[in-house]
Amino acid sequence: MWIYEKKMEHPVRVCRPDVKFAKMVITQYGGPDGELSASLRYLNQRYSMPTDRIKALLTDIGTEELAHMEMIAGLVFKLTDGATCEDFKEAGWEGQYTQHDNGLFWTDANGVPWTAKYIACLGDPITDLTEDMAAEQKARSTYEHLIACTDDELAKDTLRWLWQREVVHFQRFGEALNDVQEWMATSKHMWCGCDREKKEE
Repeated sequence: MWIYEKKMEHPVRVCRPDVKFAKMVITQYGGPDGELSASLRYLNQRYSMPTDRIKALLTDIGTEELAHMEMIAGLVFKLTDGATCEDFKEAGWEGQYTQHDNGLFWTDANGVPWTAKYIACLGDPITDLTEDMAAEQKARSTYEHLIACTDDELAKDTLRWLWQREVVHFQRFGEALNDVQEWMATSKHMWCGCDREKKEE
């Protein structure tokens, strides 16, 4: 059960509409390293984690990533506010306008729709947490690229805040990986589905 607070985690503002930049930012909405991928990855992987603490961590971070997706949606919306077909054509993003007008859709910067191929769940906590750490680093890099591609200081403020959260999440997943390895050492067995079944008998 979640309690929904009806406000953004951090203010989302722009100095002016910029459809070209919106076309780039959309990748953090529906691209391979974006917020949708992150939230679904963590909220799904949590079920196969071996301890309640690590399950809770993935639940917390997965939920926060949904809030980040909301922030990216708000940023893209503000960057395209009032944009016309000609504005989209000038930005080389006419396909977006043709299919969605000023509506949002989960794609990357090249217009490729989101796919479940972007995420994985192996059921092995070390494998999954290692993937999660890599996902946070890829998101961090993407935010750095976006920050470098705009002179809009208000948009940069939002992107920098999101960048900081990727760094924090990477650290938390690293701590969780250490916890899993310690748990395995003290449990004196390798984690696998068969171990879980034995415990339930």
